[in-house]
Amino acid sequence: MKANSNWTDLGTCVSPAGCFVFGLHKPHFKVRNLRDDDVILRLGENEQGEPQLNLANFPPGDVEEPGADPIYEVANPFPFRGATYIGKRWADGNAADPGSIGIAPPPKVSLGKSLRKALDPSDETIGRIFATLPDPVKLALATTTTDPDDLERLARMSCRFTWDRDRVIPAGLAFTRDSRGRMRPEIFNHRLYDAVANNPHLPDPFKEAMVLRPGIQGESEIVGQWRKPGSHIFEYLRRNSYIPWGHYAANMAQDAIRYAAADLNDADMRGLRHLYYQRSYTRMAKELELEPPSGRKSITARHLENLRVDIMAAFNQGALPRFSATLWGWNYGFDYAPTGYRLHASHQQIHQQFALIPERVPAAIGEDAAEPKPAFACGDMIRSFVQQYRDRTGADFFQCYEKAIVSNQRMDGRKAGPRDLVVWADDRVMLFVPKAQTSQWELQLMPLAPVGNILEADARMRDSLDQGILMAMRALTALGATMITVFEYSKRFHHLDSTQRMIYVFLPRLPESPGAFSEAQLRWINGHYPEDFAQACRLKFNPDR
Repeated sequence: MKANSNWTDLGTCVSPAGCFVFGLHKPHFKVRNLRDDDVILRLGENEQGEPQLNLANFPPGDVEEPGADPIYEVANPFPFRGATYIGKRWADGNAADPGSIGIAPPPKVSLGKSLRKALDPSDETIGRIFATLPDPVKLALATTTTDPDDLERLARMSCRFTWDRDRVIPAGLAFTRDSRGRMRPEIFNHRLYDAVANNPHLPDPFKEAMVLRPGIQGESEIVGQWRKPGSHIFEYLRRNSYIPWGHYAANMAQDAIRYAAADLNDADMRGLRHLYYQRSYTRMAKELELEPPSGRKSITARHLENLRVDIMAAFNQGALPRFSATLWGWNYGFDYAPTGYRLHASHQQIHQQFALIPERVPAAIGEDAAEPKPAFACGDMIRSFVQQYRDRTGADFFQCYEKAIVSNQRMDGRKAGPRDLVVWADDRVMLFVPKAQTSQWELQLMPLAPVGNILEADARMRDSLDQGILMAMRALTALGATMITVFEYSKRFHHLDSTQRMIYVFLPRLPESPGAFSEAQLRWINGHYPEDFAQACRLKFNPDR
């Protein structure tokens, strides 16, 4: 096929020339009126006491719209992620002041103080009121109150504690045997328990007793540790995981409480990521029959880099491991609706998850009945697309993508206003706003070199990736995001070509964007230009910019 011919059929906004191409709908239409009857009703009254009727809802004839709001349609750079639709009128409003983009902080809430102000009751009466609240009200209060006293009352209602001598500070939880004879903590209301324990305003001794102390959430073995001044992290093994072959979780320890990205220091992020690199490298070394450092101890950064080099040498000699890709993700934040709907898949105490993905999965219908099929890894979708892009255009997609980001022009065509999509960068990576955001506040982090996975990332690149992840979380949470999903697109270890770069994707969940039929069809609705959101993020790093 001729290079550069019909490249738009690939469904991407990145042209072989290294620029973004997108469309603008300018709707105008006529609608035939097929209504049988008029149902004219009184809606109320205006200031003069005259009736307000619903006449506008019942036009006498056909309807004509000469010019509805224009809508930009931007195919995602990666076609399998759909397309983004930006309302021009909505986005033009935000473009007037990019610094206004953000979520207001939640108000301070205290039921106990409100009751005292209204009724002046005794502590005993307040306790009885709390006890008689309906469960949905308790759940709403547990997720929204900023009063430690409220949370302590709710905590006592959710489970049974053991106490210190003064019965003030919890010593732990009371345990009892379940129907299978296993020792389990006595939890009366699991949803309330989760909601209380994940509220950052809960006093730290209760947090430790309820969720942070190793073992309180189950018997998952701790198989790794990071301890530096001011930072402490455990690595848990999740044997019976929703991820086949198990996964690992790097959790902040009970003596390093981190409920928000703003609480994370540089050592914390290095540690969370070091455990990911360490586990992945040592597992691959075993697969390839290499010798990692011996002994029950953490691997130093220097030894980790030496191990990475040895692994890559094995791949260059044609090694084909059984496990050939990484899975890494971070569910940041927690919330419950009063109805019991869980609004995010994690708890607030910082933790990240990781695993290895096999190359193939055996057929389930019989050992010899069918050939094993490829095991899914999300990065494979990027590989498939960039190969199609090269076949169709003769160009390297990621070089074109980087060029388009760096040379970006405003989507609305205005010369005034910010045009830069890059939020933060160093010599090795850049954090940027994608032209087609699949979350209203999506960010992406990408190497500036052909690095496709963590085995191709040397020590300096790993440091830059870690710093970029931290900068992204700081920017998004400074804007008010409280629930963010983060994950990695990466290529298979044994694919040694340089056509695919790894990408980290940051997807905030916004209060009024729960996801519905549009998002299920990969149609992403947005109300700001990506250039203005990039400016809003940069302002959080440098308010005077």
